[in-house]
Amino acid sequence: MEGQESHSKKIEESQAPACAMDYSVIVPISERHDDLREIYLQFSKVLSAAGRQAEFVFVLDGPRPETQKMLVELKKEFSEIKIIALNRWFGEATALSVGFEHAKGKILVTLSPYYQVEPDEINNMILRLEEGKNDLVISRRFPRIDSLFNRMQSAVFHGLTKMLTGSKYHDISCGLRVMRRAVTEEVHLYGDLHRFFPLLAYQRGFKVEELPVRQSQQDRKSRFHSPGVYLRRLLDILTLFFLFKFTRKPLRFFGLLGSGLSGVGGLTLAYLSLYKILGFGGIAGRPLLIFGVLMVVLGVQLFSIGLLGEIIIFTHASETKDYQVKEVLK
Repeated sequence: MEGQESHSKKIEESQAPACAMDYSVIVPISERHDDLREIYLQFSKVLSAAGRQAEFVFVLDGPRPETQKMLVELKKEFSEIKIIALNRWFGEATALSVGFEHAKGKILVTLSPYYQVEPDEINNMILRLEEGKNDLVISRRFPRIDSLFNRMQSAVFHGLTKMLTGSKYHDISCGLRVMRRAVTEEVHLYGDLHRFFPLLAYQRGFKVEELPVRQSQQDRKSRFHSPGVYLRRLLDILTLFFLFKFTRKPLRFFGLLGSGLSGVGGLTLAYLSLYKILGFGGIAGRPLLIFGVLMVVLGVQLFSIGLLGEIIIFTHASETKDYQVKEVLK
């Protein structure tokens, strides 16, 4: 009997689900990166010192033979490292999504592949999340010790974001974030919207807190970008503005623009009609006539796009939700 009971116990233990890792640190490597070995050693050391067991998930966005070779060698020393290599370049948003999908931790941490904050700040952020008051804790490098040019870029970027979306955060570009798994299951990233992850989470109804952290002493280099990068970031902010304000009510956006253009065109055509009726001259071939007709046509088209958007949203309204239920009281 004892043998049978022991055998049954072993079967039950083997069939029991494996215990989930407490913490997963996702490091997307999409553009530049610093010494990944040193970054891993610094952050894993402070986590271990605090008694936190964590896996590190490195996601390589596109072919990076040298970086991959170095990470493979690092993995031979530390088994808690996981390496995911994408077959081509998809962008940091995709790399983060892949990391979330393969992470096993109950609490997920995102970390930039370059120096941004002091390593021991990661424990402070985890502690704040574990207090249970928030779903996502993001870092704010304060006070800033990097170049004046970097600070000016950040101020303009966050100023535009605040103006168009009402954001109250000061450093959404900082890569160190700590969150519950539920956040990654509800917030879907694409394009270059990874920078706005905190805002997308807030829009979905999650509680987001910004915590001041000490900036890394190695994060002092001035970062210069091509004009195309600044243009893309501006377009991303405009995209976020539309997602925040008009995702569920596109007719308000396109209808407003369409009505404005049609109004301008209508007034122009009315003026030309009076001009003709009162005998001031002919209007055929006048550029103003072409302008008025064009404004009316564009206005009607934009209004039609908004109406089609409303129809699509109404059709799929039962399949989507933009809220989170905190608790059900009985």
